[in-house]
Amino acid sequence: MKHIKSLLVIAIITLLISFPLVAADINPHTAEAIKHAESAQTHGKAGHTKVLLEHAEESLKHAEAAENELSGANKQHASESVKHLNEAIEHAKQNHADEATKHVSEALIHLQQSTGG
Repeated sequence: MKHIKSLLVIAIITLLISFPLVAADINPHTAEAIKHAESAQTHGKAGHTKVLLEHAEESLKHAEAAENELSGANKQHASESVKHLNEAIEHAKQNHADEATKHVSEALIHLQQSTGG
């Protein structure tokens, strides 16, 4: 029951954080990458390495798609996010939740910067 409440809180927080992304005029792949990176970060902080891995992999797919569509500084930030997401995935596969979460957090910073904001 405790885990259900925790997951519900995580889902609500993720949803609330995602609303500004819908309103903003940003690349849809970037928005999806951010959404999944935020979920990965939340689960990583909770020590849920397997779920962190799933969201990091999904975030990576969208970050790579965004990287192909962006240019200039935004593309550079997307490229940096891809590097950090790959690192996060490698650490998550080794069950290193803390290190994976650090890389997801760095990826998230670059993803947000790739929106031009």
